[in-house]
Amino acid sequence: MSGSRKKNVFLTGATGNWGRYILREFSERADRFNIVALVLPNKKDRESIRQFADMPNLTVVYGDLTDYDTVERCVRGADYILHVGAVVSPLADDYPELTHRVNVGSARNIIRAVKAQRHPEAISVVMIGSVAETGDRNPPHHWGRVGDPLRVSQYDEYGQSKIIAERELIESGLPRWVWLRQTGIFHPGILKIRDPIMTHVPLAGVMEWVSVEDAARLMANICEDHVPDEFWGGIYNIGGGDTWRLTNWELQIRVARALGIRDIRTRYDRHWFATHNFHGQWYTDSDQLEDLVPFRRDTFDHALQRIVATAPRSVRLAGMIPPWLVKHVVMRSLTLQPRGGMAWIRDNNEPRIRAFFGSREEWNQIGDWSTFTEPHPDHTPRYLEHGYDEAKPPSDWTRHDMVEVATFRGGKLLSDSVTTGDRTTPLIWRCAFGHVFTGSPRLILTAGHWCPECVRDSAGYERQAETNRFLAQLEMVVEHQG
Repeated sequence: MSGSRKKNVFLTGATGNWGRYILREFSERADRFNIVALVLPNKKDRESIRQFADMPNLTVVYGDLTDYDTVERCVRGADYILHVGAVVSPLADDYPELTHRVNVGSARNIIRAVKAQRHPEAISVVMIGSVAETGDRNPPHHWGRVGDPLRVSQYDEYGQSKIIAERELIESGLPRWVWLRQTGIFHPGILKIRDPIMTHVPLAGVMEWVSVEDAARLMANICEDHVPDEFWGGIYNIGGGDTWRLTNWELQIRVARALGIRDIRTRYDRHWFATHNFHGQWYTDSDQLEDLVPFRRDTFDHALQRIVATAPRSVRLAGMIPPWLVKHVVMRSLTLQPRGGMAWIRDNNEPRIRAFFGSREEWNQIGDWSTFTEPHPDHTPRYLEHGYDEAKPPSDWTRHDMVEVATFRGGKLLSDSVTTGDRTTPLIWRCAFGHVFTGSPRLILTAGHWCPECVRDSAGYERQAETNRFLAQLEMVVEHQG
């Protein structure tokens, strides 16, 4: 790029686990990019950003994503916006009002600010969603893709906020945008998690992870010149590919062994772990993003070796800590904290018990490790039906396709006029419960959205599935999970 103008990138979330690696990636591309990072003016974030004080192409703006004037000032002059910042779980679930104010409000502020610029078409907007948007996908429906039902686990306000923000961006009318649904990011902080959310993860569940280094490389590569035009206006799953497709049990075992722990079962009780109501899936479509914007270099084994090698000595010596001490002092106390499953059992919190275990009876039947069978889910990709002819290109979509989709979901298309091939004009729909809402063909058919009121009712998905065949593909197996 000799003689060319450097590109300006506005980055949010720069002090987070992922954001710090994105900054490191851009620090190596200082000849091509200038970075503006919006950072909260609190002690923690100031200390975090201080490690980049010598980064020559970084400008730090202290402020809040919920303040439009600050956001607009950062957007001004930007060529790219990488909106990584968010309130995430478990904090997000404890403070739902804050979660929606930040995660939804920031997306709206950025969209508004881009539209306020003289040339919004010159600004490329990247926003981040989550695998949490599609919720519980335990075997046998552990394979997924963009366009599958949005079905958030109960009590997951982070996932709910991301569904709303995704809708805002897709329907924004911005000329140049992309939405990326991030999977679990494998980063050094994983080894330091000490929160009851650890036991919300079903042992038989799955996740297609990605290394924090690869995820950071993706974000920087999006801002390079070689990205094809077809990338923009899309919704994609971020995933590491085949070597990153693990069961949650396999992740536990491999991390434990890398830390010198011979048998993780000596440190946990089996019935501490939820049997469903989390999130995670293996993707049939994650290679699409790699094909458009190549970013993968890591394997899970290499990333694990790197994380363990740089971990604090106390973590690397975990295998030397007496198992009884970990189990009875550390872990048992975690499970009895307010977000812990054993606290729900102790307190007879029936809504939480139903959500995470099915029922108290099912929890009683989990058993101990002597009856545990290691999960081996099917590695052959499976696909859910989306309710229309997916072999037909979007340019050929007609009103008939919209009617098919609505019928498959137990609803109705109310719009009389549909222009063939028009993916972006909002249409009017009605769900089986009488809620009327708008949504473009791209939002409904491509991204898998449906009724915004029904998706908020996560405890009612089973009831919704009685009239919604789209959703029923997942609900019909809930009673067999665990």
